[in-house]
Amino acid sequence: MSQADARPESESVGTVIVAGVANLAIAIAKLIAGVISGSAAMLSEAAHSVADTTTEVLLYQALRRGARPADQRRPFGYGKESYVWAFFAAMFTFVAGAGFAVTHGVTTILVHEHSGDYLVSYIVLAVSFVIESISLGRAVRQVRSESRRWQTTPRRFLRLTADTTVKAVFLEDSAALIGLLLAGAGVGLSHATGDEVWDGVASILIGLLLLTVAGILAANNLSLLVGRAVPERLRHEIEQELTGLPEVERIDTLMTMQLGPDDILVAAKVDFSDKATGAAIEAAADEAERRLTGRYPEIRYVFLDPTRSLPGATGRARHTQAAPDPRADDGPDRP
Repeated sequence: MSQADARPESESVGTVIVAGVANLAIAIAKLIAGVISGSAAMLSEAAHSVADTTTEVLLYQALRRGARPADQRRPFGYGKESYVWAFFAAMFTFVAGAGFAVTHGVTTILVHEHSGDYLVSYIVLAVSFVIESISLGRAVRQVRSESRRWQTTPRRFLRLTADTTVKAVFLEDSAALIGLLLAGAGVGLSHATGDEVWDGVASILIGLLLLTVAGILAANNLSLLVGRAVPERLRHEIEQELTGLPEVERIDTLMTMQLGPDDILVAAKVDFSDKATGAAIEAAADEAERRLTGRYPEIRYVFLDPTRSLPGATGRARHTQAAPDPRADDGPDRP
């Protein structure tokens, strides 16, 4: 399976910028509509868009900081720093977005206050839906493009991709559209019944929606910060590439780690043929790195440690990383 040489950083940056500009414009419009109409759902949606805008700024920072080249202090690069900023973005969504929406919704249910005209809310919701759809459309195109590049499904790509920025934009834009529908339902029911409890309920539901998205993104970034291995299928293909070398008898230990959205480390204890000379082993190591980096440009570091074969060795790599959950699918050919 050949992979495209182009790297996706620039596409991710473009996706984040488009989402950020869209969210900023929508946040201002929702805030004005919320103040004029007094709708709790509209004000919660304004907080939602403010949280999303701040998130895009943090994700942009994640992309720029994480893309810095390796140096003496950080020999493996700054890829993991992108997960720190992405984690901050998830926490801001949790605190600023979800917290405000739930609190304001409860207050509206208890106080039952509403002032102003509903028309402005309807107009802003409709325009916001169109703009959010455009932003989501770009994210969807990138997800589909990446999933085709890795010959997997968009669902699997989103579940296991280490590119947290495109995953965050996709989830946040999807949540934004759902939030707009909830806000529209809340405002419409309050308008039709004259009972502001529906407006408050919609606000609470928007908060719970943001809470769910923030929780998913926070958990994903934490797993990458701790040090996550590549998916099992990719690990198996790396093993096949190494054992396919003529000088290799077997792989005793194979370990991988996701160092950043587009940086993978591969380390293996390799049992070379007893007849292989030192020069042949060096050539085999160079060939292994050439094959792996040629097939997977995301693999940046390959370390092979010659080792003696264990008694009863079968030629297969000893599994040193946790086996995948048998209930889950095998995911894309990338982390």
